[in-house]
Amino acid sequence: MVRMIPQRELRIKDAKLIDAVTAGETVVVTRNGEPVAELRPVRRTRTTFISRDELRRLAGTPLRISPREFRRDLDSVDQGL
Repeated sequence: MVRMIPQRELRIKDAKLIDAVTAGETVVVTRNGEPVAELRPVRRTRTTFISRDELRRLAGTPLRISPREFRRDLDSVDQGL
């Protein structure tokens, strides 16, 4: 759920808003009716592996990985341990 609040309310109700965000709510702060900030819960799970498609999306550019070069890089890291 997303709640829109004016900047003034953020100053007045900061502790209650942080409690709401901790409970999973997203709060958008506005100034003069325009959104200027977003308070949202921090994603607590950390992904150790991401797919090629996810990496491509995060990078914002097409991704080309040479399987042969990637394997060579992995092997060189293994030898360094």
